[in-house]
Amino acid sequence: MSPYDPSAFPPFAVTVDLVVLTVRHHALCALTVRRGEPPYQGRWALPGGFVRDDEDLSQAAARELAEETGLRAQSGAHLEQLATYGDPNRDPRMRVVSVAHLVLAPDLPAPRAGGDARSARWAPVGTLLAENGQEHPADAAPLAFDHARILSDGVERARSKIEYSSLATAFCPAEFTVGELRRVYEAVWGVALDPRNFHRKVTGTVGFLVPTGGTTTRQGGRPAQLFRAGGATLLNPPMLRPEV
Repeated sequence: MSPYDPSAFPPFAVTVDLVVLTVRHHALCALTVRRGEPPYQGRWALPGGFVRDDEDLSQAAARELAEETGLRAQSGAHLEQLATYGDPNRDPRMRVVSVAHLVLAPDLPAPRAGGDARSARWAPVGTLLAENGQEHPADAAPLAFDHARILSDGVERARSKIEYSSLATAFCPAEFTVGELRRVYEAVWGVALDPRNFHRKVTGTVGFLVPTGGTTTRQGGRPAQLFRAGGATLLNPPMLRPEV
């Protein structure tokens, strides 16, 4: 038998799973859907599904996001491949390899369930991963398949990348204040930051923020200066995460 004979290899499927993160009510939240079909019917899971024959991975990710939640990829959203998960036993139906994607965007609307999802919701990642003293993250809020691991990897990717890149601005509107940006860092890292020290760091980092010339009072108090994301992709010096 030729080593390249297709019959020598067992069949398997490819899926995409989506770690969709946004900041809502000053908390880092992830998008989850309640499964409407077996396996794990009734369990919460990350949105995702099987890749079709005529689409690439990014097309499949965008389609699944729209079908299961009603959300569509936005021009201001950040989308990147996260990791590939291929444990032989990760799906009880058959051998399934999943290519997970990380999506970061500001002010995403309430999701609408569709496809094979019974319902959809935003949930704080601290609740989903039970970070406060839990030895096993999935115990408090079990997710289907290996989605607790995928979610944990996606959250850690976001937490680490905002240290050395301008990715935190992906959670902000086109124009934002330093205070709004600070609250993104606080929500993603789960820590409180000194406002004056933070302001000095972000405004002193070359290429990170660009003043728009406008101000806003949307947060109350005195008018605050508005900024937009600068051209820098890497921060020098980095915004190091405080130790907790």
